[in-house]
Amino acid sequence: MSVHDDLTSVQRAVDDLMRSVGRLEQQLGGGLEVRRVRTDADHLRESVALLRAASEGPATAPRPSLVTISDAPYDITLWTDSDDEGLGARDRHAP
Repeated sequence: MSVHDDLTSVQRAVDDLMRSVGRLEQQLGGGLEVRRVRTDADHLRESVALLRAASEGPATAPRPSLVTISDAPYDITLWTDSDDEGLGARDRHAP
């Protein structure tokens, strides 16, 4: 089966679940347990809708643009006044 067929099958099952929960709600009233089942069924319906929307989106994500990094050495003045990690500044001593 294709993804579309599987999603359609899941959607039908969720629709059947919603109808069954509606019938239970009419028979049992709107107690806490029935409301929890109704809420869970609503969340499931929303999740299936999100899954369907995601499956219909672009097949491939756009590739990020590449940044070329030069092999030339960096300018040594970039590190003037910098600290060596773990050693501190060049003109000071560690405690």
